[in-house]
Amino acid sequence: MAPNLKDKDFLQADKKIQERLKPKAVKREYTILYHVVLLLAYLHIAALYGVYLLFTSAKWATVVFNTLIFVTGSYGISAGVHRLWSHRAYKAKMPLQIMLMLMHTMTGQTTVINWARDHRVHHKYCDTDADPYSSVKGLFFSHIGWLLVKRHPECLQKGKEIDISDLLQNPVLRFQKKFYAILNPLMVFILPTLIPMCFWNESLSNAFHVHLVIIMLGANVTFCLNSIAHAYGNKPYDKNISATKIVPLSFMSSGEGYHNFHHAFPFDYRSSEFGNDYINFSTHFIDFFARIGWAYDLKYTTPDMIAKRVSRTGDGTHHRGE
Repeated sequence: MAPNLKDKDFLQADKKIQERLKPKAVKREYTILYHVVLLLAYLHIAALYGVYLLFTSAKWATVVFNTLIFVTGSYGISAGVHRLWSHRAYKAKMPLQIMLMLMHTMTGQTTVINWARDHRVHHKYCDTDADPYSSVKGLFFSHIGWLLVKRHPECLQKGKEIDISDLLQNPVLRFQKKFYAILNPLMVFILPTLIPMCFWNESLSNAFHVHLVIIMLGANVTFCLNSIAHAYGNKPYDKNISATKIVPLSFMSSGEGYHNFHHAFPFDYRSSEFGNDYINFSTHFIDFFARIGWAYDLKYTTPDMIAKRVSRTGDGTHHRGE
């Protein structure tokens, strides 16, 4: 039976009430950091020119040299600033710490202390205003947009409150922070440009721009773990969080593509249930140094803990459910 006029009026009024009760997205006015926008725009454009030179005039020695730098830097990020210093998933003796600090410095991705602080805040306050690269603010924001604007006041506040006393007391990290203004240009731009020029007579333009390809590729792989790995993929361990499993990223990021596992068990030094996975290069890196005694107290999740988490919160895509 069709509703009468009073029924229609009631339904319309009820609909308006429901619309008012719906949560509204709070829009924020972003303060754009134009100097960062210009810098990153230049670096990306110059890197694209580097791709052209890579295929047209760069020497093979330059290509091999920069490939080695990319691999070295990826270990500095994954095994170093991420698993060792951000999550304290294992401990490292001084020689390995120095090595990883230098490998991280080569990437140009700020100091270990700043990187690890932001990452700890990201895990503790994931997808809130306190999260430096919150995925709920969109794919562009979580990928690179967060670098282009002033941070949310909540993010700044939580960054001051997060415990980084272990990082501030570490002499290797204090050294990097103190001399970063020298180490950064020296290891990120000057030496990688001069070495090809001096040892195999590469041109300045080729040496500089091809290396920028590696720097920006490494940066964007890291950014993808904040953006794509929080937007696409499966959630075999916890369907209630934004982090996903996106295995192809593991190849480029030295084993960080099992992001859903990592957010479920951030203390696991493997960043994956499959520590012996052939593309989890950083796990093999850490295992090697554990065998020679430079890495120790490796933390990992037990199979029983994993099985219980999969059963309780997984989305059904875990191999046990197949």
